[in-house]
Amino acid sequence: MTELGLRNDVYRRPLATALERLDLGEGWRCVDVGAGGGDVSVALAQLTGRDGRVYAVDSDPFARDETAQAAAAAGEAQVIALTQAAEDLVLPERVEVAYCRFLLMHVIDPLRVLRRMVAVVTEGGFVVAQEPITSAGRVAGTPLSMPDARNPDVGAVLPALVRDAGLELVDAWAEAPAGAGPGPVADYLESLTEVDPGDDPIVLPPLVTVIGRRSAERAPSADPSVTSADGPEPFRHR
Repeated sequence: MTELGLRNDVYRRPLATALERLDLGEGWRCVDVGAGGGDVSVALAQLTGRDGRVYAVDSDPFARDETAQAAAAAGEAQVIALTQAAEDLVLPERVEVAYCRFLLMHVIDPLRVLRRMVAVVTEGGFVVAQEPITSAGRVAGTPLSMPDARNPDVGAVLPALVRDAGLELVDAWAEAPAGAGPGPVADYLESLTEVDPGDDPIVLPPLVTVIGRRSAERAPSADPSVTSADGPEPFRHR
């Protein structure tokens, strides 16, 4: 499995699996939408190398600064942090991979965001989305809930959303970290809920991963609000 340097990220295995499925490597261009503190952006930069480029996009300007600091500490010069809302995503160039995780569950219109992501991807490039089914998580057998999320179970409809965004569905699956007692799973749950689960058995919300491919035959649905910085550019096979 690809080593991403995300040892404290309990959902790192689905990400590593997705990137291996794409065979992501040196020289690729990517965008991490809803990048937060930039951990995934830096991990992508480690795989794409000095000849690659990763745009870390987040609506929070403080997240942009955190990403820049994380990239500098890791020595990854190809991470470019941008402050943008996902609904307004525009890049100075097209990329081969557009990625998001735990983003669509919080936005008003997940399909609009996916269409924005499609608009910045080259023909033959990929959109990778990872979203939870929150209510399928369990603590001591009791279902979880996230009342602050606009779309807490968006993972359950993610394959259809990716298809409706105009992408060819390449792969889709779900994985759920589990644990009992102290450990990274309990720590993660406590960070979300501010409640220590103690020794209770935990199954975190399954994370649904969907990989979609943009092809000339299946262009994005017409949406006059979706624009990109330049015209179509073919996928650069390496």
